[in-house]
Amino acid sequence: MQAFERILGIILPVFIIIAVGYGYGRLRGSTVRADMSAVNRVSMDVLCPLLVFTALASKDFDLARNGMLILAGVLISLGSGLLAWPVARMFGYDVRSFVPPMMYNNCGNMGLPLAVLAFGPTGLSAAVALFMACNLIYFSVGIKIIESGRDKHTPMWKFLASPMMVSMMIGMLFAVFHVTLPAPLMQALKMLGDACIPIMLFSLGVRMLDVNFKSWHIGLVGAIVCPVAGLAFAWLLDTVLPLTPDQRGQMYLFASLPPAVFCFMIAEQYRQEPDKVASIVLLGNVAALVFVPLGLWLGLPR
Repeated sequence: MQAFERILGIILPVFIIIAVGYGYGRLRGSTVRADMSAVNRVSMDVLCPLLVFTALASKDFDLARNGMLILAGVLISLGSGLLAWPVARMFGYDVRSFVPPMMYNNCGNMGLPLAVLAFGPTGLSAAVALFMACNLIYFSVGIKIIESGRDKHTPMWKFLASPMMVSMMIGMLFAVFHVTLPAPLMQALKMLGDACIPIMLFSLGVRMLDVNFKSWHIGLVGAIVCPVAGLAFAWLLDTVLPLTPDQRGQMYLFASLPPAVFCFMIAEQYRQEPDKVASIVLLGNVAALVFVPLGLWLGLPR
Protein backbone atom coordinates (compact mmCIF):
# COMPACT_ATOMS: atom_id res chain seq x y z
CA MET A 1 0.00 0.00 0.00
CA GLN A 2 2.82 2.40 0.87
CA ALA A 3 4.56 1.66 -2.45
CA PHE A 4 1.29 2.32 -4.33
CA GLU A 5 0.84 5.67 -2.57
CA ARG A 6 4.43 6.63 -3.40
CA ILE A 7 4.00 5.78 -7.10
CA LEU A 8 0.66 7.62 -7.20
CA GLY A 9 2.31 10.66 -5.62
CA ILE A 10 4.96 10.62 -8.36
CA ILE A 11 2.74 10.27 -11.42
CA LEU A 12 -0.32 12.31 -10.39
CA PRO A 13 1.32 15.80 -10.52
CA VAL A 14 2.59 15.04 -14.03
CA PHE A 15 -0.78 13.94 -15.39
CA ILE A 16 -2.59 16.80 -13.61
CA ILE A 17 -0.44 19.37 -15.43
CA ILE A 18 -1.03 17.54 -18.74
CA ALA A 19 -4.78 17.58 -18.02
CA VAL A 20 -4.68 21.32 -17.24
CA GLY A 21 -2.97 21.93 -20.59
CA TYR A 22 -5.57 19.82 -22.39
CA GLY A 23 -8.42 21.62 -20.60
CA TYR A 24 -6.94 25.03 -21.43
CA GLY A 25 -6.65 24.01 -25.08
CA ARG A 26 -10.27 22.82 -25.18
CA LEU A 27 -11.44 26.05 -23.53
CA ARG A 28 -9.50 28.41 -25.79
CA GLY A 29 -10.15 26.51 -29.01
CA SER A 30 -8.06 26.81 -32.17
CA THR A 31 -6.36 30.07 -31.08
CA VAL A 32 -4.37 28.25 -28.42
CA ARG A 33 -2.32 26.45 -31.07
CA ALA A 34 -0.95 29.74 -32.37
CA ASP A 35 -0.26 30.87 -28.80
CA MET A 36 1.58 27.67 -27.94
CA SER A 37 3.70 27.61 -31.10
CA ALA A 38 5.66 30.63 -29.84
CA VAL A 39 5.92 29.08 -26.35
CA ASN A 40 7.14 25.80 -27.83
CA ARG A 41 9.74 27.60 -29.93
CA VAL A 42 11.15 29.36 -26.86
CA SER A 43 11.07 26.10 -24.94
CA MET A 44 12.91 24.12 -27.64
CA ASP A 45 15.40 26.86 -28.56
CA VAL A 46 16.21 28.28 -25.11
CA LEU A 47 14.68 26.61 -22.04
CA CYS A 48 15.22 22.92 -22.87
CA PRO A 49 18.83 23.44 -24.03
CA LEU A 50 19.53 25.34 -20.80
CA LEU A 51 17.95 22.54 -18.75
CA VAL A 52 20.24 20.02 -20.45
CA PHE A 53 23.33 22.24 -20.18
CA THR A 54 22.90 23.10 -16.49
CA ALA A 55 22.23 19.44 -15.61
CA LEU A 56 25.40 18.31 -17.42
CA ALA A 57 27.54 21.22 -16.22
CA SER A 58 26.44 21.00 -12.59
CA LYS A 59 28.67 19.66 -9.83
CA ASP A 60 26.21 16.76 -9.36
CA PHE A 61 26.86 15.33 -12.84
CA ASP A 62 29.69 12.82 -13.06
CA LEU A 63 30.26 11.56 -16.61
CA ALA A 64 32.10 8.44 -15.48
CA ARG A 65 29.40 7.59 -12.93
CA ASN A 66 26.62 8.04 -15.51
CA GLY A 67 28.45 6.23 -18.31
CA MET A 68 26.66 2.92 -17.72
CA LEU A 69 23.31 4.70 -17.57
CA ILE A 70 23.98 6.40 -20.92
CA LEU A 71 24.90 3.00 -22.36
CA ALA A 72 21.65 1.57 -20.98
CA GLY A 73 19.65 4.37 -22.65
CA VAL A 74 21.34 3.76 -26.00
CA LEU A 75 20.78 -0.01 -25.82
CA ILE A 76 17.13 0.31 -24.75
CA SER A 77 16.40 2.74 -27.60
CA LEU A 78 18.14 0.55 -30.19
CA GLY A 79 16.69 -2.65 -28.72
CA SER A 80 13.14 -1.27 -28.77
CA GLY A 81 13.53 -0.43 -32.46
CA LEU A 82 14.96 -3.87 -33.14
CA LEU A 83 11.98 -5.61 -31.48
CA ALA A 84 9.48 -3.26 -33.17
CA TRP A 85 10.75 -4.04 -36.67
CA PRO A 86 9.34 -7.62 -36.93
CA VAL A 87 6.11 -6.44 -35.27
CA ALA A 88 5.69 -3.83 -38.02
CA ARG A 89 6.34 -6.48 -40.68
CA MET A 90 3.90 -8.90 -39.05
CA PHE A 91 1.02 -6.39 -39.01
CA GLY A 92 1.88 -4.86 -42.39
CA TYR A 93 2.77 -1.40 -41.01
CA ASP A 94 5.20 0.94 -42.74
CA VAL A 95 8.45 0.51 -40.79
CA ARG A 96 9.17 4.24 -41.24
CA SER A 97 5.96 5.09 -39.36
CA PHE A 98 6.09 2.46 -36.62
CA VAL A 99 9.72 1.85 -35.64
CA PRO A 100 11.07 5.40 -34.92
CA PRO A 101 8.39 6.22 -32.28
CA MET A 102 9.32 2.97 -30.52
CA MET A 103 12.92 4.24 -30.28
CA TYR A 104 12.12 7.75 -29.00
CA ASN A 105 10.09 7.76 -25.81
CA ASN A 106 8.73 10.71 -23.86
CA CYS A 107 11.89 11.08 -21.76
CA GLY A 108 11.70 14.88 -22.09
CA ASN A 109 8.15 16.10 -21.44
CA MET A 110 7.25 13.26 -19.09
CA GLY A 111 10.52 11.57 -18.10
CA LEU A 112 12.35 14.58 -16.65
CA PRO A 113 9.60 15.71 -14.23
CA LEU A 114 8.87 12.11 -13.24
CA ALA A 115 12.56 11.56 -12.46
CA VAL A 116 12.66 14.67 -10.26
CA LEU A 117 9.53 13.58 -8.38
CA ALA A 118 10.77 10.00 -7.98
CA PHE A 119 14.45 10.62 -7.17
CA GLY A 120 14.61 14.25 -6.05
CA PRO A 121 16.54 17.16 -7.63
CA THR A 122 19.72 15.06 -7.80
CA GLY A 123 17.91 12.64 -10.11
CA LEU A 124 17.64 15.25 -12.87
CA SER A 125 21.22 14.86 -14.10
CA ALA A 126 20.79 11.09 -14.56
CA ALA A 127 17.48 11.63 -16.36
CA VAL A 128 19.17 14.16 -18.67
CA ALA A 129 21.86 11.57 -19.43
CA LEU A 130 19.14 9.14 -20.58
CA PHE A 131 17.40 11.97 -22.48
CA MET A 132 20.67 12.69 -24.26
CA ALA A 133 21.19 9.02 -25.17
CA CYS A 134 17.65 8.73 -26.56
CA ASN A 135 18.02 11.92 -28.63
CA LEU A 136 21.31 10.72 -30.12
CA ILE A 137 19.73 7.46 -31.28
CA TYR A 138 16.52 8.99 -32.64
CA PHE A 139 18.15 11.84 -34.54
CA SER A 140 20.69 9.51 -36.12
CA VAL A 141 19.24 6.00 -36.57
CA GLY A 142 15.57 7.02 -36.23
CA ILE A 143 15.70 9.83 -38.78
CA LYS A 144 17.67 7.63 -41.19
CA ILE A 145 14.83 5.06 -40.99
CA ILE A 146 12.23 7.76 -41.72
CA GLU A 147 14.28 9.08 -44.66
CA SER A 148 14.91 5.64 -46.15
CA GLY A 149 13.55 5.41 -49.71
CA ARG A 150 13.38 9.20 -50.06
CA ASP A 151 15.33 11.44 -52.41
CA LYS A 152 16.18 14.12 -49.82
CA HIS A 153 18.25 13.42 -46.71
CA THR A 154 18.98 15.77 -43.81
CA PRO A 155 22.72 16.54 -43.48
CA MET A 156 24.23 15.45 -40.16
CA TRP A 157 25.57 18.97 -39.52
CA LYS A 158 22.00 20.34 -39.31
CA PHE A 159 21.25 17.90 -36.50
CA LEU A 160 24.51 18.72 -34.71
CA ALA A 161 23.88 22.47 -35.06
CA SER A 162 20.48 22.35 -33.30
CA PRO A 163 20.28 24.21 -29.94
CA MET A 164 19.66 20.96 -28.08
CA MET A 165 22.73 19.22 -29.51
CA VAL A 166 24.94 22.30 -29.05
CA SER A 167 23.88 22.51 -25.38
CA MET A 168 24.61 18.78 -24.93
CA MET A 169 28.07 19.07 -26.46
CA ILE A 170 29.00 22.17 -24.43
CA GLY A 171 27.57 20.60 -21.26
CA MET A 172 29.62 17.44 -21.85
CA LEU A 173 32.79 19.53 -22.27
CA PHE A 174 32.04 21.29 -18.98
CA ALA A 175 31.52 17.89 -17.32
CA VAL A 176 34.69 16.33 -18.76
CA PHE A 177 36.98 19.27 -17.92
CA HIS A 178 35.16 20.23 -14.68
CA VAL A 179 34.59 23.83 -15.82
CA THR A 180 32.45 25.88 -13.45
CA LEU A 181 30.50 29.07 -14.13
CA PRO A 182 30.11 31.90 -11.60
CA ALA A 183 27.38 30.92 -9.14
CA PRO A 184 24.92 33.80 -10.01
CA LEU A 185 25.19 33.02 -13.74
CA MET A 186 24.71 29.28 -13.20
CA GLN A 187 21.70 29.93 -10.93
CA ALA A 188 20.09 32.19 -13.53
CA LEU A 189 20.58 29.63 -16.30
CA LYS A 190 19.26 26.87 -14.03
CA MET A 191 16.11 28.88 -13.20
CA LEU A 192 15.41 29.28 -16.90
CA GLY A 193 16.05 25.59 -17.54
CA ASP A 194 13.82 24.48 -14.67
CA ALA A 195 10.94 26.48 -16.18
CA CYS A 196 11.04 24.08 -19.12
CA ILE A 197 9.61 21.13 -17.18
CA PRO A 198 6.08 22.42 -16.35
CA ILE A 199 5.92 24.20 -19.73
CA MET A 200 6.69 20.93 -21.57
CA LEU A 201 3.97 19.09 -19.63
CA PHE A 202 1.42 21.86 -20.24
CA SER A 203 2.36 21.90 -23.93
CA LEU A 204 1.96 18.12 -24.08
CA GLY A 205 -1.61 18.51 -22.85
CA VAL A 206 -2.38 21.14 -25.49
CA ARG A 207 -0.72 19.03 -28.19
CA MET A 208 -3.06 16.14 -27.33
CA LEU A 209 -5.86 18.09 -29.03
CA ASP A 210 -4.18 17.46 -32.39
CA VAL A 211 -4.18 13.67 -32.22
CA ASN A 212 -7.09 11.27 -32.60
CA PHE A 213 -8.17 7.64 -32.54
CA LYS A 214 -8.53 7.40 -36.33
CA SER A 215 -5.84 4.74 -36.74
CA TRP A 216 -6.59 2.98 -33.47
CA HIS A 217 -5.10 -0.41 -34.42
CA ILE A 218 -1.52 0.76 -35.00
CA GLY A 219 -1.92 3.11 -32.04
CA LEU A 220 -2.90 0.29 -29.69
CA VAL A 221 -0.06 -1.96 -30.88
CA GLY A 222 2.48 0.87 -30.56
CA ALA A 223 1.18 1.81 -27.10
CA ILE A 224 1.98 -1.73 -25.94
CA VAL A 225 5.16 -2.48 -27.90
CA CYS A 226 7.07 0.69 -26.87
CA PRO A 227 7.03 0.17 -23.07
CA VAL A 228 7.03 -3.64 -23.21
CA ALA A 229 10.10 -3.70 -25.47
CA GLY A 230 11.81 -1.08 -23.30
CA LEU A 231 11.09 -2.91 -20.07
CA ALA A 232 12.21 -6.22 -21.58
CA PHE A 233 15.59 -4.74 -22.49
CA ALA A 234 15.83 -2.97 -19.12
CA TRP A 235 15.29 -6.34 -17.39
CA LEU A 236 18.06 -7.91 -19.49
CA LEU A 237 20.44 -5.01 -18.83
CA ASP A 238 19.64 -5.15 -15.11
CA THR A 239 21.34 -8.56 -14.99
CA VAL A 240 24.58 -7.43 -16.66
CA LEU A 241 25.18 -3.71 -15.99
CA PRO A 242 26.63 -2.56 -12.64
CA LEU A 243 24.07 0.13 -11.78
CA THR A 244 23.42 1.82 -8.44
CA PRO A 245 19.88 1.49 -6.98
CA ASP A 246 18.93 5.00 -8.18
CA GLN A 247 20.37 4.36 -11.66
CA ARG A 248 18.47 1.09 -11.83
CA GLY A 249 15.27 2.95 -10.95
CA GLN A 250 15.99 5.62 -13.57
CA MET A 251 16.56 2.91 -16.20
CA TYR A 252 13.23 1.18 -15.51
CA LEU A 253 11.36 4.50 -15.48
CA PHE A 254 12.97 5.47 -18.79
CA ALA A 255 12.09 2.08 -20.31
CA SER A 256 8.41 2.35 -19.32
CA LEU A 257 7.77 5.74 -20.97
CA PRO A 258 5.40 6.11 -23.96
CA PRO A 259 6.35 7.38 -27.46
CA ALA A 260 7.26 11.09 -27.52
CA VAL A 261 4.86 13.72 -28.87
CA PHE A 262 7.81 15.01 -30.90
CA CYS A 263 7.51 11.88 -33.10
CA PHE A 264 4.17 13.21 -34.34
CA MET A 265 5.75 16.57 -35.22
CA ILE A 266 8.54 14.83 -37.16
CA ALA A 267 5.99 12.62 -38.97
CA GLU A 268 4.13 15.78 -40.00
CA GLN A 269 7.34 17.37 -41.22
CA TYR A 270 8.21 14.32 -43.36
CA ARG A 271 4.56 13.56 -44.26
CA GLN A 272 5.13 10.05 -42.98
CA GLU A 273 1.59 8.93 -42.11
CA PRO A 274 1.17 11.55 -39.35
CA ASP A 275 -2.34 10.33 -38.50
CA LYS A 276 -1.00 6.87 -37.62
CA VAL A 277 1.92 8.27 -35.63
CA ALA A 278 -0.53 10.57 -33.83
CA SER A 279 -2.58 7.55 -32.73
CA ILE A 280 0.57 5.80 -31.50
CA VAL A 281 1.43 8.87 -29.42
CA LEU A 282 -2.07 9.43 -28.04
CA LEU A 283 -2.78 5.83 -27.05
CA GLY A 284 0.79 5.44 -25.81
CA ASN A 285 0.38 8.35 -23.41
CA VAL A 286 -2.96 6.95 -22.20
CA ALA A 287 -1.30 3.54 -21.66
CA ALA A 288 1.41 5.31 -19.64
CA LEU A 289 -1.08 5.32 -16.76
CA VAL A 290 -0.45 1.56 -16.57
CA PHE A 291 3.15 1.15 -17.74
CA VAL A 292 4.81 4.06 -15.87
CA PRO A 293 3.61 2.78 -12.46
CA LEU A 294 4.85 -0.67 -13.52
CA GLY A 295 8.27 0.77 -14.40
CA LEU A 296 8.44 2.62 -11.08
CA TRP A 297 7.39 -0.52 -9.18
CA LEU A 298 10.12 -2.55 -10.89
CA GLY A 299 12.80 0.10 -10.41
CA LEU A 300 12.22 1.82 -7.10
CA PRO A 301 14.03 0.36 -4.08
CA ARG A 302 11.69 -1.72 -1.94
